Parts: sequence; C-alpha cells; structure tokens
Amino acid sequence: MEKIDRIKIYVIGILALVVIMSFVVSPDQEKSKPWDIPGDYDSMQNPYADEKEDLMDVGKSLYSKHCKSCHGTDGIGDGPKADQLETYPGDFTSDEFRDQKDGHKYYKSFIGRDEMPNYEKKIPSEEDRWAVIIYINTLYN
Repeated sequence: MEKIDRIKIYVIGILALVVIMSFVVSPDQEKSKPWDIPGDYDSMQNPYADEKEDLMDVGKSLYSKHCKSCHGTDGIGDGPKADQLETYPGDFTSDEFRDQKDGHKYYKSFIGRDEMPNYEKKIPSEEDRWAVIIYINTLYN
C-alpha cells in the first residue's frame, strides 16, 4: 500500500473516532444546570445532628432503598439507573458536594427537580430525611 493511501486511511480513522466520541458523553460533560435554592434552605440546620450515631443505620437503609439505584453504593453517581439519566446524578464524595450547606443538600434530596424526583411523600418523616443527609455526609469522610 502506498504511503498516501495509509495516510488517507489514518485520517479517515481519526475522523470516524472523533465522530463516535462526540456521541459518547462523560458524566462531567452532562452536569446539570445550577440549582435555584430558596433562601429558607440557606440557614437550615440539621436538628438531628447530635444524633448521628442513632440515625446512621436509618439513613443508610433509606439511602439504599431510595438513592442507591442512581447515586450508587459509594455515592459517586454510578448506580445501575445512572446510565439511563440525561444528567449525571452527582458525586457525594466530591469537595464540591462536601462544601454545600446541609439545607441545600436537603432541598436537592427531597424537593428535587427535573430527573431528581421529589421524595417528600416517600420519606415523610423529617427525622428520616435528616438521617439520609447524615448518611450521605459520611460518604466523603
């Protein structure tokens, strides 16, 4: 094969790879738009923060039941349903997540928006909701 033919095949191969890769989107490329969190949640504190030890098992159990399918066992956004989502579910082990206020985590987790469903009816107890926040806060420790 001539050198020019090999170059053509190489260039066509590279172009095909670029086209294919344009359809494959990594989680970092599909981050959701910023959340608009009401001011009430800015100052919201976990009223059960002193009961972490008592609520850890409850939070882990509820996380396993309601959150793990998208957010994954370790909270890195790799649950079995995550690939079906248009946006990356987020990484609870990241510094970005850790630096959020608990009230913001609460709003995102239970009020939701878009692909993140509202869990107010599925987890009606305030104590149980805060138990989930307590648990997900341990995923980055």
